[in-house]
Amino acid sequence: MFGDQHWNEIRRHAERLRGQALKTLTAVQGRTRAMSLAVGPVHACFARQHIDGEAWSMLLAMAAEAGLGDALRSLFDGEVVNPSESRPALHMALRAGAGRGPAAAAATALATQAGERMAALHGALADSPVTDIVHVGIGGSDLGPRLVVDALREFDAGRFRIHFLSNVDGSAAGRLLPRLDPARTAGILVSKSFATRETLLNGAILRDWLGGSERLYAVSANTAGARDFGIAPERVLPMWDWVGGRYSLWSAVGFSIRLALGEGGFTRLLAGAADMDRHVRETPVQRNLAAWHGLTAVWNRNALGFPTLAVLPYDQRLALLPAYLQQLVMESLGKSVRTDGAAVPVATSPVIWGGTGTDVQHSFFQALHQGTEIVPAEFVGVARPMHPYADSHRALLANLLAQAEALANGADPGEAHRRHPGGRPSTLLLLDALTPESLGALLALHEHSVYVQACLWGINAFDQWGVELGKRIAGELESPLAGEGEAQDPVTRDLVAEIRRRWPGRA
Repeated sequence: MFGDQHWNEIRRHAERLRGQALKTLTAVQGRTRAMSLAVGPVHACFARQHIDGEAWSMLLAMAAEAGLGDALRSLFDGEVVNPSESRPALHMALRAGAGRGPAAAAATALATQAGERMAALHGALADSPVTDIVHVGIGGSDLGPRLVVDALREFDAGRFRIHFLSNVDGSAAGRLLPRLDPARTAGILVSKSFATRETLLNGAILRDWLGGSERLYAVSANTAGARDFGIAPERVLPMWDWVGGRYSLWSAVGFSIRLALGEGGFTRLLAGAADMDRHVRETPVQRNLAAWHGLTAVWNRNALGFPTLAVLPYDQRLALLPAYLQQLVMESLGKSVRTDGAAVPVATSPVIWGGTGTDVQHSFFQALHQGTEIVPAEFVGVARPMHPYADSHRALLANLLAQAEALANGADPGEAHRRHPGGRPSTLLLLDALTPESLGALLALHEHSVYVQACLWGINAFDQWGVELGKRIAGELESPLAGEGEAQDPVTRDLVAEIRRRWPGRA
């Protein structure tokens, strides 16, 4: 964890760099090579971050001095890194057993057993008339599998079409189910507690539509709850308390990924993540890509004071990446107290947002280039396409490179309205191609970067108490909305009355 002396030193370097144009920094001979790292299929260029070699060396040295290497070993070895819940975080054990301690080894054994059960259920489904799978979950039980299935559609093994149902809004189910045949559809309900309100409501809609629970499966730690819902124990895959939802796509939560990609595709996804795990576990901080990525985020947030980060994938297949990273980063790092309960002395999680290039160049890029706020960006590009349209891909890559250049360098044609001030920092993550391996590596990189940031801020990346309060109040408000009792809050009470007046056909 960075102490006061570290933050003071970081601020000193930021003040020293305040008057230096980013364009001047990037012109230094050899900078691109010095500030780039390649790990497997991922090439990361940090040359357009607003930092110089002196400050960068300072950050790396301070991270090592603050024990970042030891913290990473604690994560991989299965030590308690989630102190508010007294748990390790062993999502790495789900992918080729990257941990070394006894807890990690035991977790890998459980993951292997779950994989064997997934294989058996997959085989049974493949022998059935089922062609469509509805994955029902929300948050971490939805975003990871949804992103992977959408991104890797070209690797679809062709047997099942996967559909996702997450929002408690009945419009989602109302639009999806009429497009499917209940005789050829199965459902997977994903909820660790099997008490998630949205999942149970959508699951009940799906169960009624299917005419029973015979083709429902569950991924949960609550086998009894799934059984009470009508799902037999042999159709329930496990979840464990040492894997948080937003880190769980590698587990049985990714059953729908396996059904979409086949066993081979799912194994390749895990292998790509495991390769990144090995790099992060074995590489010193000075050449560790997760450390570089996390330190860059801390520098932008705390040294330069930037409150947001735009995630900009230049590949339509990665359209869901900004939403996935919103949850991973903001649910993990949206904390204001350290693990010891003391207030964090600096700002923590940035607001993550973004969209897919080139579409977003025609929406919010105006503000990125000429707005009053500087927004750091993370560009994600793919060198080799899987389609045959070379001219289109060349244009896409040209736009990717051009936007990063323009944001950094700006332009001044002498007319105020046409001036681009530049000085907008960015990182470019370039994948060789979008494959199960490269996507696995990319997502594992971000997981480890989040942990790096949490360690430097001294916060817990693995609890999520902030989502509980609103859920509890929502549960209490269903009765007043049905005309039973009153809300406690006076504004809510008046709004409930207004809703009931405008919804005369309420159930």
